Amino acid sequence: MQPQKENMEIINEDIVIVGAGLAGLATSLALHRLGIRSIVLESSDSLRTTGFALALWTNAWRALDALGVGDSLRQRSLHFTRFQAFSADSGLPTAEISLEADDKPIDYDSRCIKRQEIVETLEKELPPGTIKYSSRVTSIEESGLYKLVHLADKTVLRTKVLIGSDGVNSVVAKWMGLPKPVDANRSAIRGYVEYPKSHGFEPKFCAYFGSGVRIGFLPCDDKSLYWFCTFTPSAVDYDENIEGSPTKMKQFVLSLARNVSKEAYNILDRTSLDSLYCAKLKLRTPWNILMKDNIVKNNTCLVGDALHPMTPDIGQGGCSALEDSVVLARCISEAIFAKSLQEGDQLCKSIKVGLEKYAKERRWRIFSLISTSYLVGLAQESNGKVISYLREKFLAQFTIETMLKMGDFDCGKLCQK
Repeated sequence: MQPQKENMEIINEDIVIVGAGLAGLATSLALHRLGIRSIVLESSDSLRTTGFALALWTNAWRALDALGVGDSLRQRSLHFTRFQAFSADSGLPTAEISLEADDKPIDYDSRCIKRQEIVETLEKELPPGTIKYSSRVTSIEESGLYKLVHLADKTVLRTKVLIGSDGVNSVVAKWMGLPKPVDANRSAIRGYVEYPKSHGFEPKFCAYFGSGVRIGFLPCDDKSLYWFCTFTPSAVDYDENIEGSPTKMKQFVLSLARNVSKEAYNILDRTSLDSLYCAKLKLRTPWNILMKDNIVKNNTCLVGDALHPMTPDIGQGGCSALEDSVVLARCISEAIFAKSLQEGDQLCKSIKVGLEKYAKERRWRIFSLISTSYLVGLAQESNGKVISYLREKFLAQFTIETMLKMGDFDCGKLCQK
């Protein structure tokens, strides 16, 4: 049943973004940098700063530079000098790659940064009042070339452009008719550790692969570290009931980490119970991305996890969300300013062309990220005898090189010349 329109007060907004997470904030900021106003609807009553940290590769830093916040965030993080891989079976080294820029582009960069610092930095750069808190979307409907966005408090917004950045369980994606993300049949436990003084851990990405698990350690700054443990429940002795018990989660991770170095084991052991998080991994099937209407539909589009949830195996979830924001804002800006004095229906039609350009530009990039991440995860985590042998001989090196290659991507500047 369609919502009743009688006696309904409608507020007009040119661009409405649903979700004040990383993708939503970055998209709004990108539009703001180009002189385009937007509002961001957030169902929570304050900025969501949950989540521990994100590994950001070169593509993410290029996008953050385009948004004008890259240098500020670099000052609060450590540049990784190398990536070391070890066997989760034996603890022996299997690969090591330099992350210095000697033989790479001059702007090559890789760091891990607290999620809270990223979203707070983006939020502070937005004009006051951009984010509308306690604004939960209950329904969406067509109104000619416009969209009517109904909120829980009975407010109705009429918009030319609707952007869904509302995560894996996106209301906007559901309204567009996208199939739900599928279960990857894997899970992840993540943790975060803070030290009163310097932790003494080298600025490197250290990871253990095999036996159905991936365990990685990344320093955020001199006093904090982020770690992850992804695993295939069917390949390890896993009881789903532990998800509600931080104590059991920690014991489970420590049992999987029996072959890691003493230094790495101590990081896990030091993690407080309130700094643990467990979740099942989901992904958008890559072939769903190839359909145009699954990215853009009638002046409605998606960014970030609402569009492309993926497994974390190449660390591109947050990075690709930042790419989305820059490309989408650029396409919208080009459409709006392509002709002077555009208004009403004419402007809506021009924006539609811009959104279709965004879909075309992002489609194959997203397809490759989702596919590559899934395949890298299989190669790094599988516990079969053949794959284990190949991983220790050359697959570990190959998968790391693949991760770095996928991260060496440039989404371009906000204003292309």
